[in-house]
Amino acid sequence: MKLFFGEVLPEVKINEEEQTHIVKVLRMRSGEEIFVTDGKGNLALGKLVFEGKRVSLDLTEIKKNLPHFPTQLHIAIAPTKNIDRIEFFVEKATEMGIAEITLLQTEKTERKNLNIEKLTKQSIAASKQSLRFHFPVINDLTKFSDFIKNINPEETFVAHCNEKLVRIDLKNLQQTTHDRIKKITFLIGPEGDFSDKEIALLAEKGVKAVSLGSQRLRTETAGVFVAAWNYGLS
Repeated sequence: MKLFFGEVLPEVKINEEEQTHIVKVLRMRSGEEIFVTDGKGNLALGKLVFEGKRVSLDLTEIKKNLPHFPTQLHIAIAPTKNIDRIEFFVEKATEMGIAEITLLQTEKTERKNLNIEKLTKQSIAASKQSLRFHFPVINDLTKFSDFIKNINPEETFVAHCNEKLVRIDLKNLQQTTHDRIKKITFLIGPEGDFSDKEIALLAEKGVKAVSLGSQRLRTETAGVFVAAWNYGLS
């Protein structure tokens, strides 16, 4: 499947950057069959039509509201100082079906700014590569205090490294727990972990703490680990 990004409804339009890629990089020819998704669960099938440098689709079929993962995973994660690591997380989590990513500004977050447009483009590229028709939402840097205002404690978990506090082993979040929650949110802290104050605030709200195992994982590794856990249960 040759999958590209664009509009599907109310009419099919191939994204301009995708058009350039089709013409100048892939050097595709008129009549070749491609698919176009809007990243919202809609998919168009048709054949390429070239009009100078512009590329359009001779439409064959449109499929609407294609299924998503049964449990929508939202990871709120503190961006790493090395931006390559968070870009790696975005790519791999996207491939494994994550629904939403929020970059979290905590007390110990060292990175104070992000190129959210670049991260969004990387998630679109990873979505196309993995044949996803629902692209993840990528939210810009959000203060921890603002993020926790509207969380639902019944569907929210925090992964932290404080062994002195009670934590559920991720493996013990049974399939039945996963299945009954349609949207699940995980908070993952920065290098240096969440502060004691932040962990206490989450506990006050009824957010359960989770252990990801006996090893201490890097921030981006923890994010990928949780994404893989959700992918395996879906």
